[in-house]
Amino acid sequence: MMRRQLLARSAGLAAAAALPLPLLAQPEGAITIVVPYAPGGTTDILGRMLAREMAPLLGRTIIVENKPGAGSGVGAALVARAPADGNTLLVATSSTLAINPWLYRKLNYDPAKDFAPVGLIGIVPLVVVVNANSPVRSIADLVSMSKTRPEAMSYGSAGNGSPQHLVAEMFKVATGARLTQIPYKGSAPAVADLLGGHIDVMFSDILPALPHIRAGRLRALGVTSARRQPALTEVPTVAESGVPGTAGFQGVAWQSLVAPAGTPQATVEKYAEALARVMNQRTLRAQLAADGFEPDTMMPKQLEAYVRAETARWGRVIKASGATVD
Repeated sequence: MMRRQLLARSAGLAAAAALPLPLLAQPEGAITIVVPYAPGGTTDILGRMLAREMAPLLGRTIIVENKPGAGSGVGAALVARAPADGNTLLVATSSTLAINPWLYRKLNYDPAKDFAPVGLIGIVPLVVVVNANSPVRSIADLVSMSKTRPEAMSYGSAGNGSPQHLVAEMFKVATGARLTQIPYKGSAPAVADLLGGHIDVMFSDILPALPHIRAGRLRALGVTSARRQPALTEVPTVAESGVPGTAGFQGVAWQSLVAPAGTPQATVEKYAEALARVMNQRTLRAQLAADGFEPDTMMPKQLEAYVRAETARWGRVIKASGATVD
């Protein structure tokens, strides 16, 4: 329901974002929020929600533009090169700021230097899902069948280096499952192919998968968070599966808002305050939590420290998994 509400109430913004305009070719005085993934996924839904809720607080028109590709690198590079005048923001994910530096030998942006942190939006648990017609009914089934089939099972991700990719690789290391990644430009197209039977499994953000789980089109096998999720109380954690290697298993992503480096500090703080007001709305927080997203808030300095810690953590994960994209 939350996903439908967010998309429906953001229809005007979605239409504007679909226009074939170059970045920043917007009405005078408008703010552009760049979403570095395809429409329909968690990052896109959150970006449009922020545009809708922050616009009246700031007294500005806010337009969303989707710039997918290169594990969020395309959109990130565009914002890194945008004028630091307060008219451009980026929904930056754990991939954008903490993961890509470890996976790409050459990035066309510098996560540590090219952005001014605005604030954290929240945490994104993942859910392991299969098509409802799949014979796989549990995490144990997934591991067992992946080892016995002649060919490896395929899993979809939101792109090379995305948390979906890395958490799946962590799962492979932990369990010995035979899974081959099929990268997409976001969660939504990967979920669509899972629904169409073109891939076998996905470690998906809960938000885009949840309507299909509730409609019986996808089957949830487990969540990758440390505890069960309010949106899927009947679904066990991966760590609860009893499969050897999964004890203590945990892998979550996060979403944040950043501006180009050099954006005036007063502007950054104004945006941070507006973001915090939005994310602390009790009704909105409850709605997001019910749909598998964990709202959280951090001011700029807190987010800066958090990103440093997360960059180090994901570096350890990537080295342990051996995941690469180059």
